[in-house]
Amino acid sequence: MLWKLLVRYLRPHWRLLVAVVVFQLAQSIASLYLPSLNADIIDEGVATGDTGYIMRVGGVMLLITLGQIICAIIAVYFGAKAAMALGRDLRGAVFTRVGEFSEQEVSRFGAPSLITRSTNDVQQVQMLVLTTCTLLVSAPILCVGGIIMAMRQDLELSWLIAVSVPVLLVAVGLIIVRMVPLFRVMQVRIDTVNRVLREQLTGIRVVRAFVREDVETRRFGQANTDVTTTALQAGRLMALMFPVVMLVLNVSSVAVIWFGAFRIEDGSMQVGTLIAFLSYLMQILMAVMMATFMAVMIPRATVSADRIGEVLETPSSVRPPVSPVNETIGRGELELRGVGFAYPGAEQPVLSDISFVARPGYTTAIIGSTGSGKTTLVNLMPRLFDATSGTVLFDGVDVRELNPDLLWGHIGLVPQKPYLFSGTVRSNLLYGKPDASEAEIWQALETAQARDFVEKLEGGLDAPISQGGTNVSGGQRQRLAIARALVKRPELYIFDDSFSALDLATDSRLRAALAEDVSDATMIIVAQRVSTILDADQILVVEDGRIVASGTHEELLETSTTYQEIAASQLAAEATK
Repeated sequence: MLWKLLVRYLRPHWRLLVAVVVFQLAQSIASLYLPSLNADIIDEGVATGDTGYIMRVGGVMLLITLGQIICAIIAVYFGAKAAMALGRDLRGAVFTRVGEFSEQEVSRFGAPSLITRSTNDVQQVQMLVLTTCTLLVSAPILCVGGIIMAMRQDLELSWLIAVSVPVLLVAVGLIIVRMVPLFRVMQVRIDTVNRVLREQLTGIRVVRAFVREDVETRRFGQANTDVTTTALQAGRLMALMFPVVMLVLNVSSVAVIWFGAFRIEDGSMQVGTLIAFLSYLMQILMAVMMATFMAVMIPRATVSADRIGEVLETPSSVRPPVSPVNETIGRGELELRGVGFAYPGAEQPVLSDISFVARPGYTTAIIGSTGSGKTTLVNLMPRLFDATSGTVLFDGVDVRELNPDLLWGHIGLVPQKPYLFSGTVRSNLLYGKPDASEAEIWQALETAQARDFVEKLEGGLDAPISQGGTNVSGGQRQRLAIARALVKRPELYIFDDSFSALDLATDSRLRAALAEDVSDATMIIVAQRVSTILDADQILVVEDGRIVASGTHEELLETSTTYQEIAASQLAAEATK
């Protein structure tokens, strides 16, 4: 998967890679040429006392070194650009794919894991590319070129290279093999830390209300300790790697000097040749050590690439049609025919044989006990899920055949847990209709019974909203979410228990305003309170994933035992207040 990702996302930046290769090649050739010049200075210049020769060759070495530095800087620059471009493209690809996921895929991966894959995992692959661009060309050239140049200097000492390089490769390979599973475990444990931290930050009020700070501290401490333990295990292996490399390097250097001294003594080798051979051996082993840097990063980058690839290769269960319908009548009529839904691997379906029609100008209400399948039913309407059986039609067209953007453009959804984005009141209300006028915004706020409290906010429409809308109350958050849907002016409104945080008086005023302001639209209301749906044209009673009764409030009071029990329990509760 790592190779596949690199080929796919580095291909558009091949010019940068070519530049890296060219300048790394020039730098490596210079590195291979310098020891030979140094040997010439010692054997030809110093030995004969030719100062002019020393100055000329030394000047050439200085120029080559300067060019080497310039090439290294340029290569690193282009390598960094390629790595950053890869990271940008990978994050964009993961974000785009996650945006295509249905609720099913998001639940499968989990938000903390998706965040880790988009950030930490992408960073690991990005760092590998940066290291590779810096070392990939120079390491093999220095290694192979160094062997050739060393053999040219003295063939009889070359057996030391044949011994030291394999020893180094085997030692490093044994260490890396043990590091791979540790990196895989580390990424999973980073997911766990993110999940625990996210839960604690999101649920901080619950934690404090139940005095669970100590428990949550221990819980985070355990997750943190697990990451630390794994990181220490990997760190110990990584720390072991460099002493091994230095041990082989130093022993090889001593061996070259030892055996080279005998050859100098018997006149078969010159001092400059020995120094050049030693320099080439150092280059060879340093090239192996540079490759070791890459080898250290490859296991973790491979694990990260697998996790990124898992996201990118997971198709959404809500697939866009091959030949989408791009035109609808736009009346907003919704029809469900024998709809059922079951989660993969579930023994029982969540919904079974759901059929009804919601028409423009009419209000359809859905009521039922907790866990009866109401929210799942609502998620099928805008195609957040796809029905596993039956058909959902919008204006007579199967939603699976409609252009998704067209479908969503005709629907205003207010979810059970209203979510506001960080920004301002205005930016949140313009979310569904960026070109809405200020008059449209205030009209939506007035209908949603939110105008009064927005006017009192410092800044009015430009008052800041924190992430998730945590700086406003639950009821205010619900009314702003309703106003956001109203600004959009869709043909179909879906309110998924969107009035639960409102008092009865505000609930009543809001429903009256909705009936007047969007009287020509199709309205679907999921509610827990009977008082919220008294005036609905059609009430569907859902129990165990099935519609067990339908009709108006008065009709259901006469014909439906389930509805009678719900209504009686709520009326009794209100009577005791």
